[in-house]
Amino acid sequence: MDSMIIAAARALAGGDPLGALDRVALRDDAPALALRGIAMAQLGDLDRAKALLKSAAGAFGPREAVARARCIVAEAEIALVSRDLTWPVKALTAAGATLEAHGDRLNAAHARTLAIRRLLLIGRLDEAAALLAEIDPAALPPPLRAAHELAAAGIATRRLRTGTARQAFARAAEAARQARIPALMREIEEAARVLERPAARLIAHDGEHPLLPDAVEALFATPTLIVDACRHVARSGESAVPLATRPILFSLLRTLAEAFPGDASRETLLLRAFRARHADESHRARLRVEMGRLRAELAPFADIVATPAGFRLAPHANRAVAVLAPPRDEPHAEVLALLTDGEAWSSSALAIALGASARTVQRALEQLAAAGKVQPVGRGRARRWLTPTPGAFSTLLLLPGPLPGD
Repeated sequence: MDSMIIAAARALAGGDPLGALDRVALRDDAPALALRGIAMAQLGDLDRAKALLKSAAGAFGPREAVARARCIVAEAEIALVSRDLTWPVKALTAAGATLEAHGDRLNAAHARTLAIRRLLLIGRLDEAAALLAEIDPAALPPPLRAAHELAAAGIATRRLRTGTARQAFARAAEAARQARIPALMREIEEAARVLERPAARLIAHDGEHPLLPDAVEALFATPTLIVDACRHVARSGESAVPLATRPILFSLLRTLAEAFPGDASRETLLLRAFRARHADESHRARLRVEMGRLRAELAPFADIVATPAGFRLAPHANRAVAVLAPPRDEPHAEVLALLTDGEAWSSSALAIALGASARTVQRALEQLAAAGKVQPVGRGRARRWLTPTPGAFSTLLLLPGPLPGD
């Protein structure tokens, strides 16, 4: 390999894409195309970067499997940054295997880190943690070690293990300082702020109180019966009853929990659950049926007692009751939660991450755009969505992926 290619590669490794382009901008051989593609990616021109890397992969000969695999890994990184979750994951897995087989363990580890970050985006935390455990961070150079620790922090944050997340963020920041890459330092610094922003509201008799992630974690560790309006579950300790697919039951439960230790009137329950302003006997009969269903779901934690005015929640073992709500109650909060990472998402990527239909996500985006909360960029298949300004609160309780007890 000639000296200009080596110098350009070193410049890219040090976070100097302009220095790399100075050395290879006028060359069209395969190694130069690959380096130009990576440089353009670092500069933010992702479409041009994608085209250059694809050309480079095609230009490498049959005996240059490692170089072609590196191009595929770079393409996968661009797809991840541009939130193209439809990019073929099997190609990344195959490229990582090729690199491992040819002794390029550093780039093979980078391929696995990209796969971990993708799994993290779509909430498959157990798979992400299993892949992460296969990598020894001590053997990685500082830039890859920083990315590894950032992934570890992301998993811990999603699982509400705030102490573990802080340690991982600190290790990532130290690795970034050793790498001396300002963009990486800023990325880690911004990511770590998720632990310093309110993650939820605790609704109590004396008002509403914002909770930081570590306070939410501490609450989850108690036997309190938590009505979690972020995930639409009832939880206590390590046990949880999911109610996301049963909105009427969850609405009834939240109303009962907000009234605890008093009772909730039948009129309030009918209005909150069924939007019934003028209840008749059919509404009251339906309320009794739904209360019976909710009583069966809550059997591990509590009973529901009928009172002259309505119904009252009666937790077992004198458990306390808490209602945990999102930092802000607003429609389509789960879509906004993904968009607050500051990246531009396609509607198809949002659908994959949320496990929802493309049409459902598109409707949500249109309503959010009409309210001025998101804005589109581009047209047709190239259209992406982003928030005008980053959020001032943590969205980790609204992101895909299981929490303790889920």
